[in-house]
Amino acid sequence: MATNSFLSLVPAVVAIVLALCTKEVYSSLFVGIVIGGVFYASDASSGFSGFFNHVFKDGMIAQLSDKWNVGILVFLVVLGTMVALMNKAGGSAAFGDWAKKHIKSKVGAQIATVCLGILIFIDDYFNCLTVGSVMKSVTDKYGVSKSKLAYLIDATAAPVCIIAPISSWAAAVSGFVSEGENGIALFCKAIPFNFYAFFTLIMVFSMAFMRFEYGEMAKWENPLALAGSGSSGDDTEVVKKNGKVIDLVLPIALLILFCVVSMVYTGGFFTSGNENYLDFVNAFASSDASIGLVLGSFSAFLLTLLFYIPRRVISFKSAMLCIPDGFKAMVPAILILTLAWTLKAMTDSLGAAKYVAGLVGGSAVGFQNFLPAMIFVIALFLAFATGTSWGTFGILIPICIAAFPEGSLRIISISACMAGAVCGDHISPISDTTIMASAGAQCDHINHVATQLPYAISVALVSFLTYIVAGFAQILGIVASAVISWVFGVALLISMLVFMKRRAAKKR
Repeated sequence: MATNSFLSLVPAVVAIVLALCTKEVYSSLFVGIVIGGVFYASDASSGFSGFFNHVFKDGMIAQLSDKWNVGILVFLVVLGTMVALMNKAGGSAAFGDWAKKHIKSKVGAQIATVCLGILIFIDDYFNCLTVGSVMKSVTDKYGVSKSKLAYLIDATAAPVCIIAPISSWAAAVSGFVSEGENGIALFCKAIPFNFYAFFTLIMVFSMAFMRFEYGEMAKWENPLALAGSGSSGDDTEVVKKNGKVIDLVLPIALLILFCVVSMVYTGGFFTSGNENYLDFVNAFASSDASIGLVLGSFSAFLLTLLFYIPRRVISFKSAMLCIPDGFKAMVPAILILTLAWTLKAMTDSLGAAKYVAGLVGGSAVGFQNFLPAMIFVIALFLAFATGTSWGTFGILIPICIAAFPEGSLRIISISACMAGAVCGDHISPISDTTIMASAGAQCDHINHVATQLPYAISVALVSFLTYIVAGFAQILGIVASAVISWVFGVALLISMLVFMKRRAAKKR
C-alpha cells in the first residue's frame, strides 16, 4: 500500500505539518514515526509485534546504535561541554566585553556573526554550535533575537559548507560520484552554479545593511518580543568575571585546528601506504566526519583543560562539572535528532527514495532546458520531507550523472541537486542542521523554523527562476551561462528585497 508510492512520504509530511501547526516538535515527530510504523506493518502483514519491532528495534534503537549517529551525539556533548567550560572560565564574558568596544551596532553584530559562520566552513554541525556559543552574548547585547541569530547560524552552515571544496559536505558529495571520476573536481566545477547557497549569503548581508525584516521574523525582532523568543535549553551561568578573550579564542582555534587534522587523519592523510597519504584533498574526501569531529573536539577539550587549570582560571572540580552541564544543554537537540533519525528510517523502509528517484527519471525526457529547475524543486522537496540533504545527494546525483555523461547541463544539474537539497534541509523542521542551529542560538526550535521559512522560500524562488535561465543559457557555453544567470539572479534578489522593504514600511 505505502511502499514505493506517495504514501511513503506521508509520515514525514504529517510530522512537519503537525510541528508547524502545534509548535511542538517532539510529539509531532513521534506521530510521524507511528504512522510510518503502521504503514510498514500493514504492508508486511506483521501486526502489532511487527509495528513495535519496526519502530523501536529497526528504527530508534538501530539509529542510536549506528556509529555515525553515535559519533555526532558524542560530538554534541563534547561541544556542549566546551561551551560550558568557556562560560565558567569567563572567556565568553570577556569576549562580550571586547565585542562591546569593537562592535558598535546591531548591524555590526549580525555581520560579525555571518562572517564567523563563513570562516567556520569545515562542517555544518561544528559551525552551528560554535557560532552560537561565541556570538550569543554579542547579539543579545544589541537586541538581535534568538530567532534571528538561529537564522544567521543556519544560513551560514550548510550553504557555506556546500560551496567550500574543503569541507565534510564536499567529501560527501564526491563520494556519490561514479567510480573513476574525480568527485572533488566535479564539485568545484559545480560551485559557481550553486545559486541557493550564494544567494542566501547575499540575502543575509543585504538584510543586515538594509535594516528590515519581514514575515514571522519581524515579530520576533520587535524589542518587546525579545524576552519571549524562546530557548532550547538553560543558559549556562557565567560564574567567572576575570576571564580573558584568549580563554575563548584559543579553545575555538583548537577546535577548528584539531577537527580539520582529525578529519584528514580518518581519511588516511597520515597513514603511509594509503592511497591518500600526503594528499590533503583526497584524504578530506575520504574522511569520516563523525569520527573526525569526535577526535578533534575531544583533543581540543583536553588541551583547553591544560590551558585553564594550571593558570587557575577554573578548578578541576568545576571543569568536571561542565561535563554534565554540557550534556544537559544538549538534551533537547539530542532528543530531536533521535526522533528525526527514526522518522527517516521509517520513510526509508517505505521506499521514499525509490519513489522520488522514479519521478526524476520519468520527468527528465523532453525537458532538458528545464531539468536543472526541476531537479532543484525535487531535491528541495525530498530533503524537506526526509530532513537530510546528504541522503538526497545519494539519490539524485547518480541520476544526474547518468542522464548527462558530459556537457554544461550536467554541471548545472548537479549544482541544482546540491542547491535544492541544501534548501530543503535548511527549511525542514526535522533536519539535524536546523535542529542544531536552534540549539546553538538557544532558540525555540519551532520559532526558528517558522521565522526563517519566508526568507528561505524567497531565496528558493529566486534560485528556481535562475536555474531556468541557466538551463536555456547553457547553449552559449558554461561561462556565458554562469554570467547571465548570476546577473539575472542577483538583480531579481535585490529587486525582491527592495520591494519587501517598501512593503514592510507601508505596513508600519
